[in-house]
Amino acid sequence: MVKLQLWLLVFTGLSGAIAQTDLEGQVFVFPKESADAHVILNMNHNGPLQNFTVCLRYFTDLTRPYSLFSYATKAKDNEIHLFKDEPGVLLLVVGGKWVDFKFPENTGTSRGWKHICASWESATGIAEVWVNGNPLPRKGLQKGYSVSNQGMIVLGQDQDSFGGGFDASQSFVGELTDVCMWDLATARDAVRAASADSQLPPSVLSWGALQYQIKGYVVLKPLLR
Repeated sequence: MVKLQLWLLVFTGLSGAIAQTDLEGQVFVFPKESADAHVILNMNHNGPLQNFTVCLRYFTDLTRPYSLFSYATKAKDNEIHLFKDEPGVLLLVVGGKWVDFKFPENTGTSRGWKHICASWESATGIAEVWVNGNPLPRKGLQKGYSVSNQGMIVLGQDQDSFGGGFDASQSFVGELTDVCMWDLATARDAVRAASADSQLPPSVLSWGALQYQIKGYVVLKPLLR
C-alpha cells in the first residue's frame, strides 16, 4: 500500500494534476530555458492579504534576469513578484509597484544556495528582504494597499498575464526548494525558523503540505547535499 501511495504521488506530479505532499528534502529542478516550464502552487487563504512573508531557497548559475515567485490575478499580473533583475539586485513587487534591494554578490556564476525572505505590511508599507539570513535596508511600498487572494502562484516564470504571458528570457533555470508563505510580516522569525530547520505555523503556503501542479519540463528530485 505504501508503494502504491508513493507511485500515485509521482504519477500525479508527472501528469500535471494537483498533488499535495510533504516535499521536505525535495527540489523542483528547472533544467533548461523555456517559455512554458513552471509550477503552479495553491495558496490557502480566504481573504485579501494585508501582510505577507515569502521565503524560498534557490540555486542557479544564471546572470540574466529571471523570475522566482510570481503571484498574479486577472486584474493585475504583478500582485506579488520576486524578480532577480541582475546579479546583486532583487525586485520586490506589490500591486504592480516595485522597489529594488541590492546586496553583494559575485557578478559571475552564483556559488551555492541562496535563501531569500521578503515581507510587506500594508499599514506602514514597509518592505523587508533578507538574503542568506542577513537583513537589507527596509523600504516603503504600497502603503494601505490590499493584495487580492483571487490569484495564481507560479514558480519559474514571470506572469505577464493571469497564468501565462511567459518569456523564456525571464525563465528560471536551476533548482528551487523550501517555498513558504505567511499572511504576516514575519521575515525575521521566518529566517530564524529556516536557520533552525523548523516551520512557522500557520502558513498560507507550506513546503511540508504543498499543493502543486507541474507544467512542462520541471522535475522533482531529492536535494543534493
